[in-house]
Amino acid sequence: MKKIYIICSLIVVLGIAAGITFFLIRDANMAIPGDVTLINQNGESYTFGNDRTKLKLIEFIYTNCPDVCPTTTVKMAELKNELIKSGDFGNKIKFITITIDPYNDTPDKLLNYMKAFGVENSDSWIFLTGEKENIKKDHEKIRRVAESLQFQYKDPGNGQFIHTTFTYLVDENNNFITKFPMGKDFNKTEVYNKIKDKMN
Repeated sequence: MKKIYIICSLIVVLGIAAGITFFLIRDANMAIPGDVTLINQNGESYTFGNDRTKLKLIEFIYTNCPDVCPTTTVKMAELKNELIKSGDFGNKIKFITITIDPYNDTPDKLLNYMKAFGVENSDSWIFLTGEKENIKKDHEKIRRVAESLQFQYKDPGNGQFIHTTFTYLVDENNNFITKFPMGKDFNKTEVYNKIKDKMN
């Protein structure tokens, strides 16, 4: 009986270890496809593969989000100010906000969203959406980017999206480094320290 108990315990431990290993390997291999091109808040094209900024902090939002998205954007704006003080923002790191609702979130809508949170219109923090003329294809591109980072979302039909609650840090080749919680659990100090660590 004791032998069976030991064998069963060993199987459980090995199963847990295999599961952890799977997720670690999966996360380590995540990368944004370099051929994805979207448009920013100014209607200009942005291609992930052409951006060699050392680090990028990526946030997914939709402008009608009532809670977690705006809370994250506020905290990222505060984090931006800290990175400006250290001389890193725009030089060694940029922020990228991607809407998951390109049908509603036009460049003008994104500009208004930025203004509401005191985000200056610059190349250091860009907001991405799809072109009106190619909106269906561009929405598929947005989903490709989201899925490449294991970010999931769904519109149940009432305009209030159900979505994963993580932001993502990627390197100059758009390879996944780590992720952070969105909303009230977004810890500016933790994110700042991780960014500074990866700059060295």
